[in-house]
Amino acid sequence: MAKAKQKTAYVCTDCGADFPRWQGQCSECGAWNTISEVRLGAAQPRHATAAGRSGFAGITDAKVQTLSEVDLQQVPRFSSTFTEFDRVLGGGIVPGSAILIGGSPGAGKSTLLLQTMCKLAQTMPALYVTGEESLQQVAMRAQRLNLPTDKLRMLAETSVELICQLADQEKPKIMVIDSIQVMHLSDIQSAPGSVSQVRETAAYLTRYAKQNNVAIIMVGHVTKDGSLAGPKVLEHCIDCSVILDGDSDSRYRTLRGTKNRFGAVNELGVFAMMGDGLKEVKNPSAIFLSRGEEHGSGSVVLTVWEGTRPLLVEIQALVDHSQLSNPRRVAVGTEQNRLALLLAVLHRHGGLMLGDQDVFVNVVGGVRVQETSADLALLLAIVSSYRDNPLPRDMIVFGEVGLSGEIRPVPNGGDRLNEAAKHGFKRAIVPIANVPKKAPDGMTIQGVKNIAEALELV
Repeated sequence: MAKAKQKTAYVCTDCGADFPRWQGQCSECGAWNTISEVRLGAAQPRHATAAGRSGFAGITDAKVQTLSEVDLQQVPRFSSTFTEFDRVLGGGIVPGSAILIGGSPGAGKSTLLLQTMCKLAQTMPALYVTGEESLQQVAMRAQRLNLPTDKLRMLAETSVELICQLADQEKPKIMVIDSIQVMHLSDIQSAPGSVSQVRETAAYLTRYAKQNNVAIIMVGHVTKDGSLAGPKVLEHCIDCSVILDGDSDSRYRTLRGTKNRFGAVNELGVFAMMGDGLKEVKNPSAIFLSRGEEHGSGSVVLTVWEGTRPLLVEIQALVDHSQLSNPRRVAVGTEQNRLALLLAVLHRHGGLMLGDQDVFVNVVGGVRVQETSADLALLLAIVSSYRDNPLPRDMIVFGEVGLSGEIRPVPNGGDRLNEAAKHGFKRAIVPIANVPKKAPDGMTIQGVKNIAEALELV
């Protein structure tokens, strides 16, 4: 019998990059002294079965076929019992899929999954595996949230092999692993949470999900910069990756998809953290537009496109004379480099010099605006604050600003205007290419070609 050969690799503990030999600096992320030797376990001999180290049955009915012969039958989905969660997942949970949900500590990952599993357990076999908390802690949270606890099966274990063996007996349709950073495989010598353990345990669970048609939701930790901890291959081997985000001082949580093999990415779901758990926010635009009676300068409402729906948010700007030699540029909820770019365009093509002014920009409600349709609204808010001239409360603005001062159109302009009209907005300043042939009832739409025209209107 051929002797199994011990495999080793040199892996960066920061980014997870693999190297054939040790070196002082990681060429992928640039970090120094982060490459360490890890043992990947014994490699299987050449005549090993197709099951491999995982112990699962190999695929024996594989065959080559043309693309036209592939069965296009709709993949059956089942609801997570949360409409906002289903929206981010692309319409529901797909059997046999591997889903990774990340978020900062206290964001509500375990609360959301416990609510989902307790409700799903009433209609299908469900297994909740906790590795960080005891069963008593989970039971206390479920009791505090007034959840049905009579059907959900629980397991406190960190060995992935034992978890899969018990899952074969329970035969769940959906399983939660909380969290992937504390799980381990017996033939991996490194400690739980290391690069090799996280990578191998995630791959092991993903294979189990595919071969047994079980939907597995894995909880992942995040690093200081907000990205998922562990090697990048962790995000590649799973089918769907979502991030639950929210400030500790805010009751609202946003669930955003960053990867989805069964639907669109960048979908956004909004939840509110209440005393009895997470509650869905059916109309997030109304939440983010809850403004006070007093209306000052530097505030404007824009329409951003999140996944498949428009969202109204308020953006605020404060321009003040700077006492420093280098004026500050602070952007909260939007990209700071984009702010510096727009200030240069405003100076060159709008004739407004803000070199001696501090500029602060904030997106209200903790929402992060990532698309360029907020450029025009951001510029008008800055000008409004600088001149201390409030903009109309019933005005909506969107449009992309180019380096030559032109106002470029944005996609889904008609849907953005219709969403604004539903919330009572009467005026709109948009790119001229986004002006519809028929405006929504009661709304006046003004199209602009460049920054100069937009400044004349306000």
